[in-house]
Amino acid sequence: MEKESLRVNLDGEIAQTPHPRALGSALTHPCITTDYSEALLEFITPPYPELSDTLRALGDIHAFVYRNLDQELLWATSMPCVVGGDESIPIAEYGSSNVGRMKHIYRRGLDHRYGRIMQAIAGVHFNYSLPEAFWPAYQRVLGEQGSLKNFRSEHYFRLIRNFQRHGWLISYLFGASPALCRSFLAGREHNFAQFEQHTLYAPHATSLRMSDIGYKNKAQAGLKVCYNTLETYIASLTRAITTPAPDYAAIGTQVDGTWRQLNTNILQIENEYYSFIRPKAVAESGERPTLALDRAGVEYVEIRALDVNAFDPMGLDAAQLRFIEAFLLLCLLQDSPPIDHDEQAEIGYNQAQVAVRGREPGLTLRRRGEHILLSDWATHLCEAMAELCEILDQNEDEPVYQAALDDQIGKVRDPDLTPSALMLSDMREHNESFIEFALRLSTQHAAFFRRWPLSTEARLDMEAAAAASIREQAAIEAADTLDFETYLANYFAQQ
Repeated sequence: MEKESLRVNLDGEIAQTPHPRALGSALTHPCITTDYSEALLEFITPPYPELSDTLRALGDIHAFVYRNLDQELLWATSMPCVVGGDESIPIAEYGSSNVGRMKHIYRRGLDHRYGRIMQAIAGVHFNYSLPEAFWPAYQRVLGEQGSLKNFRSEHYFRLIRNFQRHGWLISYLFGASPALCRSFLAGREHNFAQFEQHTLYAPHATSLRMSDIGYKNKAQAGLKVCYNTLETYIASLTRAITTPAPDYAAIGTQVDGTWRQLNTNILQIENEYYSFIRPKAVAESGERPTLALDRAGVEYVEIRALDVNAFDPMGLDAAQLRFIEAFLLLCLLQDSPPIDHDEQAEIGYNQAQVAVRGREPGLTLRRRGEHILLSDWATHLCEAMAELCEILDQNEDEPVYQAALDDQIGKVRDPDLTPSALMLSDMREHNESFIEFALRLSTQHAAFFRRWPLSTEARLDMEAAAAASIREQAAIEAADTLDFETYLANYFAQQ
């Protein structure tokens, strides 16, 4: 898991303080780092075979962080707190090394290209791989031969294509950003309704984070990244990071001795592409993501479509993750033909409609050129998962996967049970603005994690990891011998 949270002061304003030294180096710490902003913490769990271990590790990280925050909270929602324009959002710092400078300048480029406010949105990333023993067994079942690496990559891409087709269901079931602070859109035109004086919302929205005001942005709408094979994916992303863009050329790279962005291409680096599912391989130090994929094949997938659930202190819960695991297996095992231009347009349409209108009665989506009720399609997908949940439950003491599926079927039948609907209902019940709601929940979560039973062993391990990360950053800075321009040229020259 990768879970992001803004650091805010006790009044709910974005923290202007540097990354707390007690948390270690944001450049080198394996579990506690920063995303776009110095105030946007990112918690990363190690990979575990058991969900319970993942959630315990995520809870321990939260508890350790809270023991080292001074008069600050972790913001409980995806959409940010009150922001005073771009300048109120401090860009993350990673020290003086070449790799640290590159990370910082990349973020400066995002500022010039898209603005900082969008980058302050928090999310949850679910990284998933099947056990390595699965792949040769599955290859034998299908009667296929050849490279196991290529077989694994091909079938992960089948999963990815089906997740694109059906991933709107994740926004419907787990979207938790139907409202936002008016300051987020200050000076920008919009079509949102007024919830109260300081809060804007879309009455039937599920995930404004996944709409074109948030995580997915209009600037990349024309980017055609192909998910039909590993080769076409790598080729299309490589074109994007090597093709100049006139609008970005106008920004400049170095101006008056100050770096504004890494380059003037459509994408500075591969990670700038805002996809909600990514094929991933574990990269070697300094290795570009596409080259890691070419070398190792797809080793896991990263699901980036999850909002932070304000009603859970960790932003997610076990039932949600069990459902997503079963959903990913469905995406893997179902037929998954290549996606053509027309279907890609349908995928984009469906994602956009569900993000902003997902709970609207009678909402229809597009499937193979025809219209279908969201509720009918969602019911069909959930029914198709029942047998998978039964299989997954064979290793459990209780039918927890079936229970997770039943929970989501309940949301399909009654949209008022979705997190987005519950959030608006709770705000109405308490007569609160979005900021008041989020600050109340953030305060409750802080109390929860300050009571978390963090073991002495876990605390000492985290203190040691923080100290080690600071030493590692210092060693990297001391070992640099190249000037930054040469380092950057070498990075992009990798073949």
